Amino acid sequence: MAHATEIRKLAMIGCGSMGGGMALLFAEHGITVSLNDPSEKTMDQLLTTAEKDGLQDRMQKHSSYEDLCNSLGFPKVFVFSLPHGTVGDSVVDGLHPYLTEGDIILDASNENWQNTQRRQGKLIPQGVYYIGMGVSGGYQAARRGPSLCPGGEERALEIVMPLLRKVAAKDSQGNSCVARAGSGGSGHYVKMIHNGIEHGMMSALAEAWQIMNLGLLMSYDEIADEFDRWNENGELRGTFLIAIGADICRQKDEQGRHVLSIVEDKVVQDVDGSEGTGIWSQLEAVRLHVPAPSLTTAHFIRLASAFRAERKHVKEAFGGQFPVQGWKEAKGEKKAVLESLRKAVYTVFLASFVEGINVIDQADQENRWKIDYSAVVQIWRNGCIIKADYITDMLADIFRKPDADLDLLHNKRVAQELHDTFPALKEVVMKGVEHNAIVPSLSATLEFLKYSTNTILPTQFYEAQLDYFGKHMFDLKSEAAGKPETGQHHHEWKLA
Repeated sequence: MAHATEIRKLAMIGCGSMGGGMALLFAEHGITVSLNDPSEKTMDQLLTTAEKDGLQDRMQKHSSYEDLCNSLGFPKVFVFSLPHGTVGDSVVDGLHPYLTEGDIILDASNENWQNTQRRQGKLIPQGVYYIGMGVSGGYQAARRGPSLCPGGEERALEIVMPLLRKVAAKDSQGNSCVARAGSGGSGHYVKMIHNGIEHGMMSALAEAWQIMNLGLLMSYDEIADEFDRWNENGELRGTFLIAIGADICRQKDEQGRHVLSIVEDKVVQDVDGSEGTGIWSQLEAVRLHVPAPSLTTAHFIRLASAFRAERKHVKEAFGGQFPVQGWKEAKGEKKAVLESLRKAVYTVFLASFVEGINVIDQADQENRWKIDYSAVVQIWRNGCIIKADYITDMLADIFRKPDADLDLLHNKRVAQELHDTFPALKEVVMKGVEHNAIVPSLSATLEFLKYSTNTILPTQFYEAQLDYFGKHMFDLKSEAAGKPETGQHHHEWKLA
């Protein structure tokens, strides 16, 4: 198969908000897009949008896989935008009779990386390439240029990469935010951890927003102005979540109300099955024995928020809630408090990246994907939810060295950044605790930094208890710090 193959046609299977946006984006770049979706209405709506955008001549719908495949060139290229799980298996099975050697499937869904690798193995005998490709930036980016994280066979990626570079988001230097993450299911794995990092960042920013609103009694518009200041320069410059945070705080409906004021405190995507990556990223951190509390704690508050009726029931049982109190003493020092809050949020953001990359590193060692971390940083430069210019500039400098230590807590610059912002984080958490502020990710990150840098942990007593009732053995303080392996010593604390 020649590597100079130019893709002029592709099939988009799944035409919802993400798939539909990508279909329009491909068409806009001169690609003829064949549509397939179980809903005729969804395809018709997309065709109507295409007509408005002057792209109707580059799109057509197909109700059967046979017709869909007959509309394509060689190699046949398919882009999936499907719910995670068994739907992808059903589509692969449906396409199977019409696939030939050299065909390429780009799975742009938020699919579980293990499903990706299983399908790759299933299609190898047929000579069909299956690329797991994370897509980030939401439905707006899917239409205008998303961050793309493909992983799989290098030969297949050489064919699709010219097209992906055309449609991907561009960084400030005009470089495409797409690159081969690695082999196997690495593309979906990196995107999964991207979403875990995203949750840690979102939680910290939401916690800061509530402190400003209920603690410092700032209006939505005042908070928007503060977010603009944070996003302009310093450690939080060029951060997507802060930029949209300012937009969210300012947005008003037709009645003149701030839209944010009528939004319920209820995140359900993890519970209703529409989003799996948040759950999988936490499971991976635990499975691989990687402390990632900034990410996992953010997930727990999402879960608690989903069950609002249950929270109301608990509130009644408690005879009330623990209300967030105004930080009255902060009135005269509001500017200083806001600066501490900015640094605290940055600390969680950076810690989230550190934790997420540690998880990726362990998975990479296990699966031998040969992750290209410089490529991952480029993917995260723009078009994605975790875009954070200061942090990615720092990471780019670190990963430019081929022998870079992937545990970023060992890196002098990262360590210095976290060390310098630790006092601000501590101050915010202390005031938050005093005034009942809800600060799960902020406080979890504070504890993460404390126990990650400490060689005198309370687990000394914990280990003794385990040996007392379970004969789990222990190491001696007089011995060199070794690997996480069972100790060689036991004390008979009490005769059986």
